[in-house]
Amino acid sequence: MYKAVFIDMDGTLLQSDHTISERTKKLLLMLQQKGILVVPVSARPLHGILPITQPVITEAMPVVSLNGSYILHRGEIIRQVIIDLSNVIAVHNELQHEDAAVMFYSQMDWYAVADTALIRKEQKITPVPVSIQPFNQIVEKWRSEKNGPNKIMVGGDPALVSIIEEKLLAQHAGQLNIYKSQPRYLEVMNKDASKKTAIEFLIGQFGIRREETIAIGDNFNDKEMIIYAGQGVAMGNAPDEIKSVADFVTDTNNRDGVARALEHFFG
Repeated sequence: MYKAVFIDMDGTLLQSDHTISERTKKLLLMLQQKGILVVPVSARPLHGILPITQPVITEAMPVVSLNGSYILHRGEIIRQVIIDLSNVIAVHNELQHEDAAVMFYSQMDWYAVADTALIRKEQKITPVPVSIQPFNQIVEKWRSEKNGPNKIMVGGDPALVSIIEEKLLAQHAGQLNIYKSQPRYLEVMNKDASKKTAIEFLIGQFGIRREETIAIGDNFNDKEMIIYAGQGVAMGNAPDEIKSVADFVTDTNNRDGVARALEHFFG
């Protein structure tokens, strides 16, 4: 019997128009009524998750944001993992001459050092305004607060993002978690922050065994959690590499892939 379902958002729970299908909504509500833990697990910050999930995910359910580095439950943050400032500075220095947009997400705030077309595109779908500041000023703020970003996101042309991914992995493998969430977006986190570690943390909190979990995702930042879960589910729109590690492949996000997977496992 499965007791928890962890579901990625973009490309998975959400259709291309960023909505949840009615069929999926009904299933999510039914599972929660039966006492199943239903957890959104996203690279998005909380303010990009809650307006979408609140109508169908009750406050009793945790919400995993920023790729596992910032977890909300019943109005409180129960887990936060930040990137050490020495690594933040190193990543910035390595990328400052690249034609890419670099964004820093800290709790419910986000920062950038330049106002670019890609930053403006992100702003259109983000309810909290971006703070454009010189990098040194951002770092000094965090240093004074003994804080740091939960996530660095690098956006740009897919070919360039792949090159940057290789470059950062060569420099920071073992120190940082580095994954693509989409071909145009690279996510950089503390090595202890990932969707997999978020699942490990939450099932420990709720007394659930790994074998009793399902994880559903569509991209490279979902790979670890798909492998880790008792049943790892890849979406029909996932890359072949992600499908190859899954226990079950469902339909696409625009063809009720999440609903079809839940119906398969829960009847």
